[in-house]
Amino acid sequence: MLPLPLESLLGIVCYCLAGAVLIRYLLNVNVETRKSKQNASKQLAGGFGLAGVVFHGFVLASHLFTAAGISLSFTDALSTAAWLMALLLLITSLNKPIENMGIGVYPFAAITLGLQSLFPSRHIVIAFSAEASLAAEPLEIHIVISLVAYSLCALAAMHAILLAIQDRFLRSKRPGGFIRALPPLQTMENILFQILTVGFVLLSLSLFSGILFIKDIYAQHLAHKTVFSIIAWLVFGILLWGRWRFGWRGRTAIRWTLSGFFFLMLAYFGTKLVLEILLQRV
Repeated sequence: MLPLPLESLLGIVCYCLAGAVLIRYLLNVNVETRKSKQNASKQLAGGFGLAGVVFHGFVLASHLFTAAGISLSFTDALSTAAWLMALLLLITSLNKPIENMGIGVYPFAAITLGLQSLFPSRHIVIAFSAEASLAAEPLEIHIVISLVAYSLCALAAMHAILLAIQDRFLRSKRPGGFIRALPPLQTMENILFQILTVGFVLLSLSLFSGILFIKDIYAQHLAHKTVFSIIAWLVFGILLWGRWRFGWRGRTAIRWTLSGFFFLMLAYFGTKLVLEILLQRV
């Protein structure tokens, strides 16, 4: 008997293969690397990544949709966010050169998929009942928007880390190695702000739609989540305003992006970790 369900095992293997292909490509890239070879490596990684997303999706469906209702426990939420990150990476890479972010996204997705399968838990956020059916649809939309917003901001944070590495190598006049596989610095910055803009819009929708479901902010254990989410929203908003007004870029953009994501991570998963795992409240 397998320690993991077959779908989970296949998803983890595919994610790991996608990450391994990208790492191998980045370690061996050089000026002489032919365009056709580069495209073949990216397509192979994308194929494994897509297969991982498909298997991951089957696992998510079995965990999220239960007989009692929709479950979104800590491991469920973490796995869903990672799945969305991988899916958004694949979709965005169709017209943006961000495939190399898979070296972080795919292993992370594999880890969360393993955690969800090895440590399953239940936290019903939408109960299947006649009384709850009327409120279920708006709440489902709010949850989806929130998770997509978080996933986009997480992608922006990973992109900012790559940007920081690229900036450091270029400043030290060492543009070799895997840095050659990355787009020009200005293109990287433009992509970062494009991702952040979409993520900020969805985060704004998430915050404003969330107000509809707050009845007692303390009884619902939403105080810390709300505060950290608003701080993250302000950080991202100031960064985008600074970019538009003063042309912020480089290290300033990297620091603000990572700071905003830190508060967002505390809001989405920090409070969930404390309440569900440490305090065991649902």
